[in-house]
Amino acid sequence: MSPHLILRVVAKLLIPLIVVFGFYVQFHGEYGPGGGFQAGVIIAVAVILYALIFGIDAARRTVPPVAVRFGAALGVLIFAGVGIATLFMNGAGEPLNYLDYDALHPDQGHHTGQHYGIILIEIGVLTTVSSVMLAIFYAFAGRVPDIPDEEW
Repeated sequence: MSPHLILRVVAKLLIPLIVVFGFYVQFHGEYGPGGGFQAGVIIAVAVILYALIFGIDAARRTVPPVAVRFGAALGVLIFAGVGIATLFMNGAGEPLNYLDYDALHPDQGHHTGQHYGIILIEIGVLTTVSSVMLAIFYAFAGRVPDIPDEEW
């Protein structure tokens, strides 16, 4: 019997719950505490836990570094894209306002555009934060120690 059998079984049960909780924090963040940053860290922690239990190579196969770099860039593009879209979607004669979410939906009375804008921005933040956290983890976890194990 493997000495890490219990850790592996518990991790397989916990990792999906951690990801679901991360998405709960993401989509509940506009109504209460939380949002893209916290959800991004929580989802990155699920992958980091996977790496700690199953190994860094298994984690890199599951979430490749190329996908991590792409996610970091995509999140910034989503954030900036929403801002640029709102900048140019204002009506004629109105001032150009970056991240003026009301331009995203014509229903100004209920501020539906505000709701859409916040969700899009938080998705961009989630993508960027989780990707950057994983990039930092991969950089540190893949580093070769300067001192061999025999010299400790």
